[in-house]
Amino acid sequence: MNIGIVSDHRGFNLKEEIIKNLEKKYTIIDLGPSSNTSTDYPIYAKKLADNIINKKIELGIAICSTGTGMTIALNKIKNIYCAKVSNTHEAKLAKLHNNANTIALAETTPIDVAINIIGEFINTNFSNEEKHIRRITQIKEIETND
Repeated sequence: MNIGIVSDHRGFNLKEEIIKNLEKKYTIIDLGPSSNTSTDYPIYAKKLADNIINKKIELGIAICSTGTGMTIALNKIKNIYCAKVSNTHEAKLAKLHNNANTIALAETTPIDVAINIIGEFINTNFSNEEKHIRRITQIKEIETND
């Protein structure tokens, strides 16, 4: 499985630690930035989304100061469903109920917590329950009607 990861300058150090911890287990595609020089998170959110849409990666991880900016930017892009998560329970339900293809983390997330969150997200499958399919379909209708 190919997993993309991005950050802004604030999330750079956590991004680098996540890559070191996960690259032995998964194919991690680092989409930037390459340093902690000040940058704008929407640029990297768009890179991550483009790679999901073009099927170069299956799932995405985004990191910024709070995770909120990345979440907002990613959710503006059709067919990208990003959940800002802080724990494994949220990561699991983001995939199980919402079929999220991206998660966002705050740069203050401890590395061990981040690894557990990401593992839960990757290893959870969408439930395919009718009620969740119906709700996701409603979201897709909102996307196409705006």
